[in-house]
Amino acid sequence: MTLSASGPYTPPGGSVSSSAAFTDHTLAGRLAQKLVGQMESQVLRAGARLASIRDFAVAEGVSRFTVVQAYDRLVAAGFVESRRGAGFFVTHRPTPPLVPMPQPAAPARVEVSWLLRSMFSEAAVGTPGGPGLLPVEWLDADMVAAAVRAVGRAARGGLLGYGHPRGFVPLRQQIAARLQADGIPAHPSHHLVTTAGVTQGLDLILRHLVQPGDTVLVEDPAWFLMFARLAAFGARVVGVPRGPDGPDLEALGRLAQEHQPKLFIINAAVHNPTGFSLSAAGAYGVLRAAEAYGFMVVEDDTYGDLHPGGAIRLAALDGLRRVIYVSGFSKMLAASLRVGFIAAPPELVQPLTDLKMLTGLTTPELGERVVHRILADGQYRRHVERVRLRVDDARERCLKLLASLGVRVHHAPHAGFFVWGDCGRDTQPLALAAAEQGLILAPGSLFSPDQRDSTLMRFSVAIVDDAASGRTLRALLGPPPDSAAKARGRVD
Repeated sequence: MTLSASGPYTPPGGSVSSSAAFTDHTLAGRLAQKLVGQMESQVLRAGARLASIRDFAVAEGVSRFTVVQAYDRLVAAGFVESRRGAGFFVTHRPTPPLVPMPQPAAPARVEVSWLLRSMFSEAAVGTPGGPGLLPVEWLDADMVAAAVRAVGRAARGGLLGYGHPRGFVPLRQQIAARLQADGIPAHPSHHLVTTAGVTQGLDLILRHLVQPGDTVLVEDPAWFLMFARLAAFGARVVGVPRGPDGPDLEALGRLAQEHQPKLFIINAAVHNPTGFSLSAAGAYGVLRAAEAYGFMVVEDDTYGDLHPGGAIRLAALDGLRRVIYVSGFSKMLAASLRVGFIAAPPELVQPLTDLKMLTGLTTPELGERVVHRILADGQYRRHVERVRLRVDDARERCLKLLASLGVRVHHAPHAGFFVWGDCGRDTQPLALAAAEQGLILAPGSLFSPDQRDSTLMRFSVAIVDDAASGRTLRALLGPPPDSAAKARGRVD
C-alpha cells in the first residue's frame, strides 16, 4: 500500500492519538504518522523490525532520504529504536505525549514564587502582560526570524564553539555606539560584558559586590524579584520611597547615613511598576548622595527603550564611575533572546566577566549575533518607534478603562506598559480572584520590600486589547457606585 497524500493516518475504528505528534504535512511527517498508526492498531507490535530503508522507500515510492527522516523522527519521539547493524525496531513503550502541567494552586496570599510559577506556566501563555512582556503580536516575529536565518547563513562554523568571555565583539561595538549616543562613555573592551538578559546581569553584580549582612537600598515600590535575589545573598534590604520625579531625596540621605549601604538599585527611566522617570533634580540628588555616603548605584534600564526620548540616565551624568548600568533587548525583541549587558567601571568588568564564566561560561553567541544583525541593519530603532507608539496608545486607553472601573491613578505614567492603579481595597484578594479566572495580576504588596498590604495594583496596558481580560476586570472591580461620576474619572 502506498502512502496517501490526504492527511494523517487514522487507525480503524479510532481517532489519531499518538500519531498526532507528527502534524506536519511533509512526506516524512505523513510517513511517520502512518507507521505510528500501524503501531497503535497492532499491525506493528512491540519488538517488530521495520522494513529496511531501501525496501520501504521502494514500497512507498519515496526517496531513501525521506525514509531516513521519518525513521529519525520516530526514534526521537520514542516509538522506534535504532540498533547498529540490525535496523529499526518498534519499542515496547512509546514515549507518552507531553501534557500541560496543572496550574499552581493559589496560596492564601500572593507570594513571589507562586506569582512567578503562574506567570511562566503553560496556562499563562498569551496572558496579557503576565510576566511583564509585550504581547507577541505587538512585536516583529518576521524581523527576528529573518535575522536568525541571516546569521545561520553567514556564521557557519562561528556558531559551533564558545564565544568571547565578554560577549560577541561586534555586538559590544554596537552597544557602545548606542550608549555613547545617549551620553554614556562606554568602550566596547573596557566597560562592557554581555549577559543572558538583565536578570543575569543584576545577579552577577550582586554576587560580586554584596556580602551577607550588607545593606542594599531599593526603591519602594520596585521590581519584586530583586527583593528575593537580595534575600538569597543575605543582604539587608531597605526601601526608599519613590515618587514621580525619583526617590525621596531626604529619605535617601537619612537612610544612607543610618545604614551605610553598599548599593542603591534604581530604575532611572520608565520605572517598574509606576512608569515614572527621573527628573534632573532627582538624578543629581541620587549621585550627590552616592558620593557623600560612598555607595554604588546600579541603574536598571530594562524598559528605557519605551521612553519617548531625552530620558536622563545616571550613567551618562556619572560617566560610569559610581554607576553600573544594566540593560538588554529581550523585552523589545523576543523573550527567548536572552541578550543583555553590563556597562561598568573598567576595574569591575574583569571580575564580573570571571564570575560570568564561573557560573555559566560564555553567553550563547547565536542570540548575540541575531541581536547584532538587527542593530547593524538599522531595524531596531524603527521597530522600537513602532512598538512605543502602540504602547502609548494602549496606555491612554487603559487609563480610561481603569478610571471607568473606579481605579484611581494618582500620577499618570510617563511611558511604558504598566499602570500603577489604586483599587481602593486590598489587592491581594483581587489578584487571587483574577488568577482563578486566568488573569495574572501583581498586587502592590509584592512591590514593597516589607510586603505590606496595599490597595495598589500593577496593570499591563495590554489588557485593553484582550476581551477576556476586560471582562474579568469588570467582574472583579464592578461598576463604581456613582457610575456617571466615575465615568468622568480623572487621572490625577
